Amino acid sequence: MQLTSYTDYSLRVLLYLGTQPENKLSSIREISSAYGLSNNHLSKIVFELGKLGLIETIRGRNGGIKLAKSPKEINIGKVVRQTEDLQIVECFNEEENHCIISSGCRLKNVLNEALKAYLNVLDQYTLDDILINRDYLRMLLPKG
Repeated sequence: MQLTSYTDYSLRVLLYLGTQPENKLSSIREISSAYGLSNNHLSKIVFELGKLGLIETIRGRNGGIKLAKSPKEINIGKVVRQTEDLQIVECFNEEENHCIISSGCRLKNVLNEALKAYLNVLDQYTLDDILINRDYLRMLLPKG
């Protein structure tokens, strides 16, 4: 399974913020520069991550963004579910399913089982688990 760039960038934002000292505010420009990503695209992602309660945005001259929760409270599987369209084949969507063999095809069941296994693995990890080498990751990121 391949994640969309939206989910990839969402996870990168969370990772970046997780490498920062607890009360340090970061900027979208800083994060986009560090990863070489579009500032506009990241702005949309940051907005959505804020709506999901994963990051906190502080407006104003000295504003910025930071994690809204402890990295231990941010489950990777849940983030993927919130940012990814998990209807990996047409027949997962009953309303828009135009496949003529879907009523007799077992592929949907096999793919659904694989998707559940994939998400089950992701559910076992938090952002804190991914940040186990936080200091090394911070060192790899360009200084903003």
